Amino acid sequence: MVTGRMLDYSEFDEDYAMVRTTAPRAVIIGMPLTESGLREHFNVTVVAIKHCGGEFTCTTPETVISDGDQLIVSGSIACVESFADLV
Repeated sequence: MVTGRMLDYSEFDEDYAMVRTTAPRAVIIGMPLTESGLREHFNVTVVAIKHCGGEFTCTTPETVISDGDQLIVSGSIACVESFADLV
């Protein structure tokens, strides 16, 4: 069941999922993924990004997240759901 800020959700294993969500403004906007601390603070990995008006592409450590971007995030079910719920 997709709820909150999750736009799409898929479980691949007992405790592994991928979520499509909008980038949380207060957390990672305007900085490269290597500086965002997502893995350290949220235990998730941003796998792909879709900039406004664009198509999904794979991320790199230098990928910069902008306001309104959509992200594909992977990790444990609890972690991806918590990340998607950030305001």
